[in-house]
Amino acid sequence: MGLGSLLEPGMLVRHPQKPDWGLGQVQSNVAGRVTVNFEHAGKQVIMIEHVDLMPVFTPSER
Repeated sequence: MGLGSLLEPGMLVRHPQKPDWGLGQVQSNVAGRVTVNFEHAGKQVIMIEHVDLMPVFTPSER
């Protein structure tokens, strides 16, 4: 089980392969599909078995 299963709505994340998407906010996490609203890419559905989204915990990471 990866970190993706711990992502909850409201959490801030970054996509490691798409840094230009900017900061994203988790909207939902259902059955391995995480819906994230990114600053520069809008709403995206991420399959957590393929992408390890990186949680953002501190303001300095924004």
